[in-house]
Amino acid sequence: MEYFLNIINSQEITATSSIFKLMLSMLLGGIVGFERKSKGQNAGIRTFSLISMGATMAMILSVYVMQEYNGGDPGRMAAQVLSGIGFLGAGAIIQMKGSVRGLTTAAGIWIVATIGLAVGIGLYFVSLFATCMIILVLVQFERFEHKVNMGGQTRIIRIKVHTILEDFKAYKELLAQHQIHMINIYVDYDYVEDTTYLNLAVLAKENTDFVGLFKKLSDLSPTLSITLSNQVNI
Repeated sequence: MEYFLNIINSQEITATSSIFKLMLSMLLGGIVGFERKSKGQNAGIRTFSLISMGATMAMILSVYVMQEYNGGDPGRMAAQVLSGIGFLGAGAIIQMKGSVRGLTTAAGIWIVATIGLAVGIGLYFVSLFATCMIILVLVQFERFEHKVNMGGQTRIIRIKVHTILEDFKAYKELLAQHQIHMINIYVDYDYVEDTTYLNLAVLAKENTDFVGLFKKLSDLSPTLSITLSNQVNI
């Protein structure tokens, strides 16, 4: 056991130490990938494990070249790895109808790559601790956010009213009662059809009861229709 510990803690690159580093980086990356996959993200265990292993392999090669050829800078290889990981992170980000998803996964991809580099250079304890911190942030911090009901998303509430509506005070007050912040209001009048089209740009919580809200909004005026959209452009 002591012999094995001496080998994996040695700065010299050997087959045994390299295999151990790759297996450890695969495990640590897989732990983070498991959490992401459980949240419905496309990048899961395989993706995160491969990213971590790739970063570890890059660092092993960098240190090996430095040792065998008496030259080179391992930091240059690390910098190139982190630059390349940016493309994978960008691929994890999805923009759809004004909303952006995947930022947390993209950040996870980046930090897992740094963990792989740390394993490759022999910082095992730091890598394990960093992985634990990642899981803490992804799991416990998310629960805390939901518990305190923080954060919000931009939404567009489109209301078609069968009258020419000029006073919007009642709508603002009702939204405020539901803890919804009105960012802006856009109005389109159709005097021929005696119709008002309201586009309310609001900032709403994720757990907002829009069904109950729409019922109350429809009672304020003779409402023909109400729709909800993520599209910010009016």
